[in-house]
Amino acid sequence: MDSRDASTERPPVEALSSVFHLRDVRRDGDRVLYYGEALVPEKALVREVWSTFRNAGYEIRLARSQGGIDVLVAKPVDNELDGVPWKNVVLFLLTVASTLFVGATAWYYIPIDTITSNPLAALEAWPFTVSVLGVLLTHELGHYAMARYHGVDVSLPYVIPFILPFGTMGAIIRMRGRMPDRRALFDIGVAGPLAGLAATVVVTVVGLLLDPMRVPEWVTAGTGEVIVFHNPPLLDLLAWLLGQPTEYPGNLTVHPVIIGGWVGMFFTVLNLLPVGQLDGGHMVRAMLGERQESVAVAVPVVLFALSGYLYYVRDLGLNESVGLWAFWGLFSTFIAFNGPAHPVDESPLDARRMAVGLLTFGLGLMCFMLVPISVGT
Repeated sequence: MDSRDASTERPPVEALSSVFHLRDVRRDGDRVLYYGEALVPEKALVREVWSTFRNAGYEIRLARSQGGIDVLVAKPVDNELDGVPWKNVVLFLLTVASTLFVGATAWYYIPIDTITSNPLAALEAWPFTVSVLGVLLTHELGHYAMARYHGVDVSLPYVIPFILPFGTMGAIIRMRGRMPDRRALFDIGVAGPLAGLAATVVVTVVGLLLDPMRVPEWVTAGTGEVIVFHNPPLLDLLAWLLGQPTEYPGNLTVHPVIIGGWVGMFFTVLNLLPVGQLDGGHMVRAMLGERQESVAVAVPVVLFALSGYLYYVRDLGLNESVGLWAFWGLFSTFIAFNGPAHPVDESPLDARRMAVGLLTFGLGLMCFMLVPISVGT
């Protein structure tokens, strides 16, 4: 680490004069370290100099050395991809494989023995894979594009392979930079649900227009029980507009592509929960400021109440949606504890963004199901 003259540093040290008593400036690789004493609390310091540093291509944070000296760390903002994102690529390929396998066995009714002897048989489920991954990746790419627009350091989407019932646990992106203001926080948060819902509508319409699938007799020959995925209001609305059924007589069922639309709607509901780092948490934090934490406290209570209502009042078993809402009650408690994002600039949102936020939550309600899944015969 080498010491440099403060007058040669960019951004100019004059930006710190009113909030930081500067003693020394050094470089550590691509970082610039400013040693001295903070004259104001950290939030006020960062808010005061953020725009100057940001315009010069740096993000900043305040640290404290062992000797009690404050260190303002300025790190260059780098939104460029550094080589091939192998982790993203590998997870994507694994998720393609898992969704093909699950789609083939669970939704196209291809026996496992057939796929074991001929793995290429799973390719018959490619429409299922395209529909599920299409809505999930479109959602995350909405976040990614808006984050890049606002200059926030963000990763490419990671898709997560899994087993039944969809072959994936969803997709995520990592926010690696500070959020500059509530406008950026809102735009990034709302872009995912809106982009994902647009893809969901397209996938659902395509699925409704495809011919139904025939369920082989051996599928229900054992217990006769099947998992029933109930329709969200948005799916019923689209079916009504197209004049297409969502239920068929006998051993016919909807085309698996519709499951991609169902996944998009269900994940939209979960992502719009106004808690922690979920999309709804980002949006409400941007819309209400620090009052969002009061809303977040109520989310686990509501989810546990839904679970209790279904179990005690509706008399549904634990193997249905009771456990689902109880799990999300626990999960939302955990992410509420970790807290939301904290933008540097706390200036309130404009009326247009507030209206978009309310509209998005309204669309989310169109995707809500009190009982998403149940066991039927």
